[in-house]
Amino acid sequence: MHFRVITRIVGLLVILFSVTMIIPGLVSLIYQDGAELSFGQTFFISLFIGLLLWIPNKNNRDDLKPKEGFLIVALFWTVLGSVGALPFIFSEFLHLSVTDAFFESFSGLTTTGATTLVGLDNLPKAILFYRQMLQWLGGMGIIVLAVALLPLLSIGGIQLYRAEIPGPLKDNKIRPRIAETAKTLWLIYVLLTIICAISLWFAGMDSFDAISHSFSTVSIGGFSTHDKSIGYFDNPIINIIISIFLLISGCNFGLHFSVLSGRSFIIYWRDPEFKVFIVFQLVLINICMLVLLYYSVYESVLQTFYQSFFQVISFVTTAGFSTDGFANWPLFLPILLLFAAFIGGCSGSTGGGLKVIRVVLLFLQGSRELKRLVHPNAVYTIKLGSRALPERIIESVWGFFSAYALVFIISLLLLIATGVDEFSAFSSIAATLNNLGPGLGSVTENFTNMNIIGKWILIVTMLFGRLEVFTLLVIFTPTFWRE
Repeated sequence: MHFRVITRIVGLLVILFSVTMIIPGLVSLIYQDGAELSFGQTFFISLFIGLLLWIPNKNNRDDLKPKEGFLIVALFWTVLGSVGALPFIFSEFLHLSVTDAFFESFSGLTTTGATTLVGLDNLPKAILFYRQMLQWLGGMGIIVLAVALLPLLSIGGIQLYRAEIPGPLKDNKIRPRIAETAKTLWLIYVLLTIICAISLWFAGMDSFDAISHSFSTVSIGGFSTHDKSIGYFDNPIINIIISIFLLISGCNFGLHFSVLSGRSFIIYWRDPEFKVFIVFQLVLINICMLVLLYYSVYESVLQTFYQSFFQVISFVTTAGFSTDGFANWPLFLPILLLFAAFIGGCSGSTGGGLKVIRVVLLFLQGSRELKRLVHPNAVYTIKLGSRALPERIIESVWGFFSAYALVFIISLLLLIATGVDEFSAFSSIAATLNNLGPGLGSVTENFTNMNIIGKWILIVTMLFGRLEVFTLLVIFTPTFWRE
């Protein structure tokens, strides 16, 4: 294990993160909200920490092994989440405890969207912008950004990329060189953010809200600058725009690249994962509409459609945005959507959850086992489209599902042990492990009243969800540390 190389790379990544503190600092100066000091302090402290890690090890450039890439990713997200909490701790406007500051930071970076803050409408613009920026950086992954921009990380970049990118098919690169792949992903990500911000601005948001919500929409984060979330705007057009960009961001970015490269739009529909993703959304939208119409929750069919369309896409993509009417829905629907969030977005997207491709493969494997019961001696292969998948991928999907379920159960039991009621505990773990954000029960509005130990359990659960369980779980195995 090349610990000095690992330390050097983590130091570089922290230095990169420290530079981002300049942006909310400038926002504070523009709006003159008095919050610039907390970002200035964070900049110098994080820069110092980064230099402290990098300078003694700057000449160590040995090649990285795959397992060292996993360790770098796990360490970096832990360090970054900790450093990211500093502006919340330093801010004289928030008065947050250390636990709440860490919770807010990790929730932002992991694009979970759970919050301990109340009174968002009265907070400084810079603080609100910083929360959105954390989600935007965490959406695509600042490590992928580092692989794209820092030539010093070109050695071992493939290990970082594989550890960071979600989904079971991590070897499918958009471009031959991994740095070019990372640059392409970020180019698409930035382009979507710009288009989303402009669309929201034309729909009626002011420039600050438009930019802020474009960050949390494209990253599928779910933070808002208002306590009522998207319900604050009470604008069906804004709801539709956000829903569309959530769908786009919930799809595999490799498909977007193929279309932007001049290929036909039909490539979307040829992708089995995309088809399941869209059909699943349509089915849920229709179910929600029927239930809402049955209970006469809204006055018109059109309003029922707007609300169903927005809320289904928000939950299934794991964004977690809400409208102010969502709490009035029949309890069946929030629970249904909470379970739907377990499926999440497509592989290679910014969404959370198990990922659609894994659910598809689990279904195909289950179907194969049913066929084998009827024809024990027959040989069946699992195909994704026209491509026959090797057994190794199927085994990895089952392994991931088992580990996911294990983390969920253990986290749930630990949270219940802290005194949280079973319903709230279940929804809290589901919301954080799937990087969804809002829960049910006592955490419907926010996580302010969650006990301290419970918040730390949820922080760890957020990390497991963002790093797709294995990346974090593997470093706790004895095999990982053997030479």
